[in-house]
Amino acid sequence: MQKQTLSFQAEVAQLLRLVTHSLYSNPEIFLRELISNASDACDKLRFEALNDASLYENDSELKVKLSFDKAAKTLTISDNGIGLSQPEAIANLGTIAKSGTRDFMATLSGDQKNDAQLIGQFGVGFYSGFIVADRITVESRRAGLPASEGVRWSSEGTGEFDVAEIGRTERGTSVVLHLKDDALEYLNAWKLKSIVNKYSDHISLPIVMEKEEWKEGENDQPGEMAATGEWETVNQAAALWTRAKKDITPEHYDEFYKQISHDHTAPLAVTHNRVEGSTEYTQLLFIPAKAPMDLFNRDKSAGVKLYVRRVFIMDEAQALLPTYLRFVRGVIDSADLPLNVSRELLQESRAVKAIREGCTKRVLSMIEDLAANDADKFKTFYTEFGAVLKEGLGEDFANRERLAKLLRFVSTTTDSASVALADYKVRMKDGQDAIYYITAETLAAARNSPQLEIFRKKGIEVLLMADRIDEWALNYLHDFDGTPLQSVAKGGVDLGKLQDEDEKKAAEEAQTQFKPMLDKLKAALKDKAADVRATTRLVDSPACLVVPDGDMSTQLARMLRQAGQPVPESKPILEVNAQHPLVQKLESAADFDDLAHILFDQALLAEGGLPDDPAAYVRRVNQMIARV
Repeated sequence: MQKQTLSFQAEVAQLLRLVTHSLYSNPEIFLRELISNASDACDKLRFEALNDASLYENDSELKVKLSFDKAAKTLTISDNGIGLSQPEAIANLGTIAKSGTRDFMATLSGDQKNDAQLIGQFGVGFYSGFIVADRITVESRRAGLPASEGVRWSSEGTGEFDVAEIGRTERGTSVVLHLKDDALEYLNAWKLKSIVNKYSDHISLPIVMEKEEWKEGENDQPGEMAATGEWETVNQAAALWTRAKKDITPEHYDEFYKQISHDHTAPLAVTHNRVEGSTEYTQLLFIPAKAPMDLFNRDKSAGVKLYVRRVFIMDEAQALLPTYLRFVRGVIDSADLPLNVSRELLQESRAVKAIREGCTKRVLSMIEDLAANDADKFKTFYTEFGAVLKEGLGEDFANRERLAKLLRFVSTTTDSASVALADYKVRMKDGQDAIYYITAETLAAARNSPQLEIFRKKGIEVLLMADRIDEWALNYLHDFDGTPLQSVAKGGVDLGKLQDEDEKKAAEEAQTQFKPMLDKLKAALKDKAADVRATTRLVDSPACLVVPDGDMSTQLARMLRQAGQPVPESKPILEVNAQHPLVQKLESAADFDDLAHILFDQALLAEGGLPDDPAAYVRRVNQMIARV
């Protein structure tokens, strides 16, 4: 086939422009990225060969080779993994083969530090080779294809790349970097070995280089290191999770995490354990320091890789952790599962269920340890992942109490999400028999809600909740340590022993004294309000809306409508402050119906909603102002 010249996908062209301006603050990590890709290619071959051993082509010793040519100024990273066919070379090296490409490119800001982290997160490390090379040539042949169907891919990192068919007897891929003049330091065995030891020592495959020995110079020529023709392994060549913990440094864990997650930030926490018993497996799990952009996509891929007896099985083993822990990254290596395990079998296997339970408990223990011993790291964790942790209240009944203890909230006494339910209980007033909370679309809306007025007056702390998940999650958390949770915006306000007899008596008298006006309001608002009643919860505001006990909150109803979901018909209750001057003037007002609708719509606005007919609301307010 003749050579073809093709254009990069637009996003790749943009990415290459960023890469060539040295987005990576540490350029030597290009080698880590390319070695990681080579290791992945070998893992994929091992997996496909489970069903077709002929793919090994009588070469089952998988390895990564590093070699360099000082005269040609080239550095080559080779593997005997799965390799690429010509269509795969065009697809994988000419596009960003990841979902959400448009979102990814939209986030590239021009901030070099942030952009570099994003590039790593999206697993496009191949292009990091252009940091040190002004041209990259890739030669490859996919396992199982004839020698005549090799492919050569070449680009100078501009807007185009060339592809041609070649003959290639070796299975796998060779990436040849034609180094820039300011990157010739990588044509040095000692330099390459030091980078491998620093970043890729945990790779489970042998990384081999040609051995060098010192050769004395002749005829007054200086001596130099010379290749011997023998190959030596320059890394540990043992999967990190199989090594003794005493032989693994924090740096080893950090680099392994970066390899499997494509994240350039060190993790917040790590756990590494061998579990023995009825089910045997090794777990090496990490909690990231930064949430991915697609964290709230519940269909996103899981971050745990599954191995069976050190043989790679699958990248995204979703059955190994519950969905609410989808941010966890790591490796599970099982001694019990069959090598040909399928995703369907994972859902049914008893061993997998045991692994899932064990990993869930281990991750929760990691989070509890952060909460107990490292306030700064726990604050970082909760800022990034607190909202998805709440999903576990409805998904993981067995661990609901543990999850409830880990939750943190803003309250009327603090500006940060730092209040644990246990802390709230300690501060409860004598006679208080509920944990009070309010949900709203924003913290500002929650903090300024009229429903809080009586609680402020009495100095009762109320938790403020503005995460979209809060309304749903609290359906599954009715009490904490025996104390019920009570929404201040649902049902009648009953402060029990915290409300003195005079207040109760005043409320009863108001309900009786203002009954004619309340009935009149109810008639005027029959299409909007389920009921109208006097209340003691208001101090400064004339009215507020509450939801009957057992009904869906107005906030949750709005969220479901915005998502296109059906919402059962429900009307709120209008509660009025009988002591407020506006309410007291209502009964004798000539334009009673208009004022009644204004009162209702203002109560709706105060809790973050919008009137059903904004134009009618504006017209009524304008008419009222004109009469003043």
